[in-house]
Amino acid sequence: MKPIPLPLDELVARLGRWSAGRGPLYLLLAARFRQLIDEGVLVPGALLPPDRRLAGALAVGRTTVVAAYDTLRQEGRLVRRQGSGTRVASAALPPGPRVRETSNPLFLHLLEAPDDVILMSCAAPLDPPPELAEAYRTVTLPPGDLGYHPAGLPVLREAVAERYRARGVPTGPEQVLVTTGAQQGLSLLVRMLVAPGDGVLVEAPTYPGALDLFREAAAVLHPVAVGPDGVDVAGAVAVMERHRPAFAYVVPRFQNPTGSLLPPLAGRRLVEAANGLGVPLVDDEVLTDLAFAPGTPPPSLSSYGEVIGVGSLSKVVWGGLRIGWVRGPAPLIARLARLKAIHDLGSDVPAQRVAAQMLGGFAPIVAARVRALRAGHDHLRAELARLLPSWSCPPAEGGQTLWVRLPHGDGVAFAQVALRHGVAVLPGVTMDALGGSTRRLRLHFLLPPDVLSEAVGRLARAWSEYAPHAAAADPPSPRPAALPAALHAIVV
Repeated sequence: MKPIPLPLDELVARLGRWSAGRGPLYLLLAARFRQLIDEGVLVPGALLPPDRRLAGALAVGRTTVVAAYDTLRQEGRLVRRQGSGTRVASAALPPGPRVRETSNPLFLHLLEAPDDVILMSCAAPLDPPPELAEAYRTVTLPPGDLGYHPAGLPVLREAVAERYRARGVPTGPEQVLVTTGAQQGLSLLVRMLVAPGDGVLVEAPTYPGALDLFREAAAVLHPVAVGPDGVDVAGAVAVMERHRPAFAYVVPRFQNPTGSLLPPLAGRRLVEAANGLGVPLVDDEVLTDLAFAPGTPPPSLSSYGEVIGVGSLSKVVWGGLRIGWVRGPAPLIARLARLKAIHDLGSDVPAQRVAAQMLGGFAPIVAARVRALRAGHDHLRAELARLLPSWSCPPAEGGQTLWVRLPHGDGVAFAQVALRHGVAVLPGVTMDALGGSTRRLRLHFLLPPDVLSEAVGRLARAWSEYAPHAAAADPPSPRPAALPAALHAIVV
């Protein structure tokens, strides 16, 4: 049987924090490969990358990869033959039914055992607000309640609907489905609306957890570039006209990862085009409340027409409060509730009651979170300017992340060096279905100031190790053609 090729970027992601332990690098690399093989993640027959390609992606010498491969060959886990490459041996764990597992570094870092690596990869509040603990202390559960509410507790559905009404979007509780976080809400929408081979319009770059869901569903991605003012609406309209995707997924406010903000007129045009073409438009609203500038928040896309909104409390309150929602037409919400019932019979009831209390006094909680985010944003940018002045780091208007550009090199390879210095970052290419953003990193600013300073110090030490090799490997920029003498005078 022909060997199964394994994409290099996926393999590197699955290796995770392989180099963060103690001992020679080749033994650490061999140990992680051994784990992936024994767990069945690397199946018998899987073709591994050539020595030099893997060494380049991991930012190590070729001898490190050769020694790791040879160690596993001697154990019988790998087969290496001249001309046919390196494959997982057939004596390894037999393959079972295959399902697509995440290769997203964002999620894989969360599965690692705790260590001293600073996680700049997962953008979520480190500590819950004091109001959350107080709400749990005072929460009461009514008698005579089975506790199964697939569509959500009525009190919470009404509280979410009221938030939409306060922003000028008429909404009834029957238009709200409570979910176990926004990720579940998006997952349910994908299960309902996307069949294998269907198209999905995505921004490039975008939230990597959404890309995982679309790829698991075997969707065909139609990426549209994101610029300083959000998604290219003209490009998105052209994609919808040409491909009629099963749905379009956008993050219009404080876009993850770029932090861009879609102007209202562009948002209106996007909604009107999607509605006119019959393409369901999914608006990821998770970051909507995190605007640094005071005043009225940007209008919801739902105020312009029929839009499916997905939100949660994870970014304002705490990621451990697994409460999200989907807001849309009542018939769609009813169908989603029946689908959700298959999977979990309903989200956690005490958490829903706590969430309803939190929404009842949401303004001061949001204000406190935004103050902390703005301070973290300014501190991180100042530290990057001080220790890594060659990195491009424009300010954000809100949200939780900076979209950093390296002057040269590759984000995936640099992330490997950064891991060896004790900090995990998210390479831009993992979020870009166009295959771009290779020199980009996503850095969040939710950690305490001293931890952010330590993280940037580690990144600076990693960059000083990596940069000379990256600069030498970069192809030289082409020399511009000579200008005619008449034009030369004008340009100069």
